[in-house]
Amino acid sequence: MAAALQQTPITFQSRSLPSSQLQQSTRKIKLSLSTLLLPKLNLKSRQSRRRTGGGGSSGARMAESAAGSYANALADVAKSNNTLDQTSSDLEAIDKVFSDEAVMNFFINPTVTEEDKAKIIDKISNKSKLLPHVANFLKILVEMKRVDMIREIIKEFDVVYNKLTETELAVVSSVVELESQHLAQIAKSVQKLTGARNVRIKTKIDPTLVAGFTIRYGNSGSKLVDMSVKKQLEEIAGQLDLGDIQLAV
Repeated sequence: MAAALQQTPITFQSRSLPSSQLQQSTRKIKLSLSTLLLPKLNLKSRQSRRRTGGGGSSGARMAESAAGSYANALADVAKSNNTLDQTSSDLEAIDKVFSDEAVMNFFINPTVTEEDKAKIIDKISNKSKLLPHVANFLKILVEMKRVDMIREIIKEFDVVYNKLTETELAVVSSVVELESQHLAQIAKSVQKLTGARNVRIKTKIDPTLVAGFTIRYGNSGSKLVDMSVKKQLEEIAGQLDLGDIQLAV
């Protein structure tokens, strides 16, 4: 697996990321269906298959194990050529592309040829300026018919990356995008709470918070710091014993 990832039949421009404790990627990749120019196909949304008995949990464990294997192989290559940070940044861009259901459906559609899929992979690689081994990683997933696992693989890679770099991942949710200096302050606070060597910030927009923000960190986001107005309103409602009355904001 690692050897296959290291093959570089095509070269792409790589980039270096500034080293800092706040490891939030500033690269914004905008890839829409129009920029990818996907062939016009009638693609049906994927439907989750219902399983009976214990097969569901067994299948989930197998998928998790496979995703972990791919993630570890990719991390080994990135570590060997000292591109862990760049590889992580590339995967973040890829995750955004494949979060589009139409893109995912295109790649898992059995009627689409591997040649057509490879052309789209090349477009994604060029527009995102992916590292060669990351571009090869995508092609391997297409060849192995494992593209449906790509987002799970990226999650597993994040776990490996955080361990290798002694990094604490903090997910910051807010109603509006926070300024970089505020995110830096949050990173320092999380570092003090956890004692981590590095802190990596990921941001999410959540309109339900009304105002303020929340921070999730720890194993699988098990720890929460809630500084949202929504929480304050819920606490006030609890103190006033308003029961099921909903507050209009």
